[in-house]
Amino acid sequence: MDKFEVLRQYFGHSSFRYGQGEVIDSILAGKDCLAVMPTGAGKSMCYQIPALLMEGTTIVVSPLISLMKDQVESLRQSGVQAAFINSSLTPQEYYVTLDMVSSGGCRLLYVAPERLLAAGFPELCRGLRIPLVAVDEAHCVSHWGQDFRPSYLKITEFVAALSDRPVVAAFTATATSIVKKDIVDILGLHSPYRVTTGFDRANLYFEVRSPQYSAKDAELLDIIRGASGRSAIVYCSTRKNVESVCDMLRLNGVSAARYHAGLPDEERRRAQEDFVYDRVSVIVATNAFGMGIDKSDVSLVVHYNMPKDVESYYQEAGRAGRDGSPARCILLYSKSDVRTNQFLIDHGHEDSALSEAEIEVIKERDRERLRQMTFYSTTKRCLREFMLRYFGERTGDFCGNCSSCNENYDTEDITVPAQKILSCIFRMKQRGECGTKELISDILRGRRTAAVTDKGLDGISTFGIMSDTTAEAVTEMTDFLVSNEYIDEDAEGCCALTERADEFIRSRRTLLMKRPKQSRPLTEPVELPQDENEELMQRFRELRKKLAATLGVPAYVVFTDASLREMCIKQPLTTQEFMNISGVGSRKAERYGKQFAKIIIEFNREKGPR
Repeated sequence: MDKFEVLRQYFGHSSFRYGQGEVIDSILAGKDCLAVMPTGAGKSMCYQIPALLMEGTTIVVSPLISLMKDQVESLRQSGVQAAFINSSLTPQEYYVTLDMVSSGGCRLLYVAPERLLAAGFPELCRGLRIPLVAVDEAHCVSHWGQDFRPSYLKITEFVAALSDRPVVAAFTATATSIVKKDIVDILGLHSPYRVTTGFDRANLYFEVRSPQYSAKDAELLDIIRGASGRSAIVYCSTRKNVESVCDMLRLNGVSAARYHAGLPDEERRRAQEDFVYDRVSVIVATNAFGMGIDKSDVSLVVHYNMPKDVESYYQEAGRAGRDGSPARCILLYSKSDVRTNQFLIDHGHEDSALSEAEIEVIKERDRERLRQMTFYSTTKRCLREFMLRYFGERTGDFCGNCSSCNENYDTEDITVPAQKILSCIFRMKQRGECGTKELISDILRGRRTAAVTDKGLDGISTFGIMSDTTAEAVTEMTDFLVSNEYIDEDAEGCCALTERADEFIRSRRTLLMKRPKQSRPLTEPVELPQDENEELMQRFRELRKKLAATLGVPAYVVFTDASLREMCIKQPLTTQEFMNISGVGSRKAERYGKQFAKIIIEFNREKGPR
């Protein structure tokens, strides 16, 4: 098998996201790697796929017990032999896992960093063939990271004690230049292949609200009710706020659980599982403690309090929309949050083994991060542009998908029209033709001008597919695609597709365009048929919930919402058709396909002929 066959068979995808293929190739070539990829960009596949192509057991170091459990369950559902070792296992489970690992029956073994040098574990590993050690949340190794963990310093010692040094690959969602340097130096990466894929999460809508402090609860309740029972995370800066916010939501009829470091282990575990398994729709947690949620269908993340830095905010907000579906990230800002974070910075290193000079340097860095987070919370600039610039990326001044942009602009979803425009350029290229924006507009709108008919371009499949769209609107969208580097326009006005256009077509992501309010609509008004997909989607969710309960796994482990939505559109009936759904591999298609096909057949029978 090669990487594409593994991707298709086990994970149900036909192509890699930007950066994934290069990281996988480097690991398979025996080269260390440092990958900085945003939450939801598919970091885990970058080590899971090599693990299935290399002989032996890959060790995955992760600080988050819940994340290990979720990933292992997902892998097992896809037919991959995987296990984890951490403090959540009973003695019997621990020894069963050791037997499986020592017998060679495990391709991926997830461990907490504290476990690496614990009694018996190094001896176990010396008897294994370990081709790869993957370090997740690698920023935890750096004092300058937003979540330094001393246990991560054990990784280097563990790797050095192995008889044959494996490939070491480090992964993180956010890292400044100094943190990247620390990761390479402290983990001892050997001339690593480095990739930073970009931090933009186009499916996330960012919003900042500044309610009066006394009105925060009412604002939050309104937001949660607007989520219509879908999964949501509410982050608070203190345990006290977690308690009061959770109580408030419960009193108002919201199914919510609480999660912070002051709770007993059993209560935290139960709260986490209730959320992951959809027994509650909202979990309220401390943002300082962190969680490690691998739940792919979180549609809303609300920060009740402002975090202390942009890195923490972007990582926590990024737990929304991991399956690529549209999701909202809302920050409720108040000036008192700045004072709370300042207090946490001033008293956050009192028990540290660092020298006073080192502590003061760290505090000053934290104060600067807090200033930047405050600027984000109060800016009138595009919120996405602010964050991407913070992480060193250049972008446009308006994204059209944040509260700052939408104050003076409407946001139009131009995903389908953009695909039509790009497809037209592609079809012309197939005929050896290249056209200006005016010619492209004429073809799409079905205008048989001399320039169109002389070249026979009225015979291509995209002719007339935007006949209900104004010439001005087509030109406006084409200009947008040019300015955002989906289309390259030469000196003579000839349009050609770029690599970014190819990535957009393959990614199936939403494309949003900002337009001035009260501007002319993109299309002439038409009567649209009622969309029945939501009814079918609900039936899919009910079946998924039953299957997940029987298996004892979270619902999204069976199928993600994104996969279900694609099923609503394509309505597959055969195993092969199910394998054409993104996120559905051969194991899942064979295991669940017939049951979902039955739902589709019954649904269409009830609706009758169209």
